[in-house]
Amino acid sequence: MILPGSTVKVINANDTYYQFQGLVQRVTDGKAAVLFEGGNWDKLVTFRLSELEEVDLTAGKKKK
Repeated sequence: MILPGSTVKVINANDTYYQFQGLVQRVTDGKAAVLFEGGNWDKLVTFRLSELEEVDLTAGKKKK
């Protein structure tokens, strides 16, 4: 479930931001505003929820 604060990846191959990961700022009317930060730039872009996939940030980490 995509909620504000979730890290998401753009899965629409036809989009300029394809494979970019960002932080969801807000969700409304089936759309999400995603914040991308990259070095010296920040960009807030709106996507349909179907164009996004939640990223599991715990994947690949070893448990102690």
